[in-house]
Amino acid sequence: MKHHRVKPDQAAKLHDHDANDTGDYENKEAAADRTEHLKQKLESLQELLYSEGKRSVLVVLQGIDTAGKDGTIRHVMGGVNPQGCRVTSFKSPTSLEKAHDFLWRVHAACPPRGHIGIFNRSHYEDVLITRVHNWISYEEAQLRLQQIRDFEKMLTNNGTRILKFLLHISEDEQKRRLLERIDDADKHWKFSPTDLKERGYWDVYQKAFEDALSATSTEDAPWFVVPANHKWYRNLVVLENLVHALKDMDPQLPKIQDMDWKKLRHDVEEA
Repeated sequence: MKHHRVKPDQAAKLHDHDANDTGDYENKEAAADRTEHLKQKLESLQELLYSEGKRSVLVVLQGIDTAGKDGTIRHVMGGVNPQGCRVTSFKSPTSLEKAHDFLWRVHAACPPRGHIGIFNRSHYEDVLITRVHNWISYEEAQLRLQQIRDFEKMLTNNGTRILKFLLHISEDEQKRRLLERIDDADKHWKFSPTDLKERGYWDVYQKAFEDALSATSTEDAPWFVVPANHKWYRNLVVLENLVHALKDMDPQLPKIQDMDWKKLRHDVEEA
């Protein structure tokens, strides 16, 4: 799945990534065994990461409205121990947050050692929606992108592995999902009139995504463009890359001081 990764210092072009791609799998059923295997592997690796307590993982999820950020979290992370995993959703900044630099609230939400942190939207909103609506200038956006690179480098140097996923859907697929939310009463709660308003900025968002990916996909904090028209393949791609990263980190059980385990067992039996 290396072709989903945005190479460092290379211009990202979303039209080069097919949102309908399903890799080597014809359908959901063909990928079911692999998906289940990866979920089990993720559970065991997360337990090792938590018990080791020395490093952390940060997963960044971005995508246009209806891209499936919530669904990705639910299906990919559903089996891990919630004690070692935290999801943070970044809404409009509060007055206190606005009084600080834009990364202030983000740093506070980064995962502690031993944990997996998931950003459902992230610090990248400050170079996406702000650009689309001209709330900041081009020059300010470029400054923020450089600050993001520096920030993520600092996190990496302090033991945080960063994986960033852009959930990439087509314009037609977004329309289908919006209509589904309108037609299905059980999904009305998911629909917001602002989703329709933001859809009018589709092309501008695509350009903003490309600029952000091009400027901030590094060896230490890579971006992956995830084909997300098919939810099952979206989940598989995220799982593959997350499990691969954790295996590469190779977390170990902590060393326990020598103890007389036979005596301890006897004492427990007698207690």
